[in-house]
Amino acid sequence: MAFEKLVFEKIDHETVVDTVVRQIEDLIVTGVLKEGTKLPPERELAETMDVSRQKIREALKRLEDQNLLRVRHGEGSYIAALTGTALSPAMIDLYARHQSAFYDYLEYRREQEGFAAALASERATKVDRDIILDTLEKLELAQKNRDSKASKEQDIKFHSVIVDASHNSTLIHTMASIYELTKRGIFYNRDYLHTIDGSGEKLLQQHKDIGMAIVEGRAEDAQIAARTHIDFVEKSFRAGHEGSKREALAKKRQALIGS
Repeated sequence: MAFEKLVFEKIDHETVVDTVVRQIEDLIVTGVLKEGTKLPPERELAETMDVSRQKIREALKRLEDQNLLRVRHGEGSYIAALTGTALSPAMIDLYARHQSAFYDYLEYRREQEGFAAALASERATKVDRDIILDTLEKLELAQKNRDSKASKEQDIKFHSVIVDASHNSTLIHTMASIYELTKRGIFYNRDYLHTIDGSGEKLLQQHKDIGMAIVEGRAEDAQIAARTHIDFVEKSFRAGHEGSKREALAKKRQALIGS
């Protein structure tokens, strides 16, 4: 058999629609297009990709049939829900009632975020590093202005952009679901950490340690810093929980003494 027949395979000619679909699918898989992202109008997509609006329309219809897009009439096309929720509503309520489950959640985050930070140190592009530094600046500004809402938003964004910088599609999508729960304040209240930390300077410094280690390409330091941060969160909540129990017992003793 001839050499070329052993080494090379026939190439199927993709249609224009197939090419458009594959490009959008690639952007979804890699986490560039995230759940809820609105796509540009058909006309803009057609101009950007240099294809007809009819082909764009066909591609979007195929993606919608695959449940990757949701079309809102009169509004546009949006990336559909990709990962669902990490836990069912019933399980979330169960977590709220069982303290040990909360620490399991932190344990999971500790390992995944340490892994993500190490990967980001090795894989982050200049754009990724710029985004991390910009997010750190906004987090520090929110801290300086004592803006708890902006501080919470930038905190979650900081962890998210690190995961994005890992360039691991599985991490990107699974952690997006976890961060969505954190964003909704289901697992813990970030403001509570500030009452333990005082000014919040410890938390800010921990984020800086993680970010700078990644930007400077220090994978081991980044992993350690990420894990140390979650360890601090766990230790703080354990201390707070124990303190609340002691306070409740003290009040009961006080009530008995006063009776």
